[in-house]
Amino acid sequence: MNMNKFKPILAVILFFFFFSPIYAKPSEEEINAVLASAEATFKAMKEKNYPAIWSSLTAKTKSSAVDAVYKTSRKANVELEKEKIVADFAKGGELAKAYWDGYLGVFDPDMVLEQSKWDIGTIGKDTAEVNILYRKSPKPAVLKLYREDSLWKVGLEETFGARNLLP
Repeated sequence: MNMNKFKPILAVILFFFFFSPIYAKPSEEEINAVLASAEATFKAMKEKNYPAIWSSLTAKTKSSAVDAVYKTSRKANVELEKEKIVADFAKGGELAKAYWDGYLGVFDPDMVLEQSKWDIGTIGKDTAEVNILYRKSPKPAVLKLYREDSLWKVGLEETFGARNLLP
């Protein structure tokens, strides 16, 4: 078998492996953008800045929050339109306050901001992970972020979905 005819194919494969954006190491700027987005979300939680929390979340997380409020309102025989729930969350209204106060009643953002070590995980074109190791935990939580509308958004639902933090 003549190996010389496979050298060009091997060269092309190696080129794409080492220089493809899929395998490219993220830039320092991209790493900082991911970390800044995650940190801003937890700082907004600590400050109870509900509009800032809302604007930092993924569409899936927002949809999950709206659905939770909608279902709770129906159980209480209160008819709320989902569009009004979204608008309330965006402006930090009474529904947003009730939702986030409940969330923050069982989740302390200082655990993440002041009592944890952060380490960047994988960063892809539209997905990223931040490993957050709480000082009392043997394993880190892997916070998932997604690029939406050219910004990194925190995926609380994507990260913690099965472990609903609401009472």
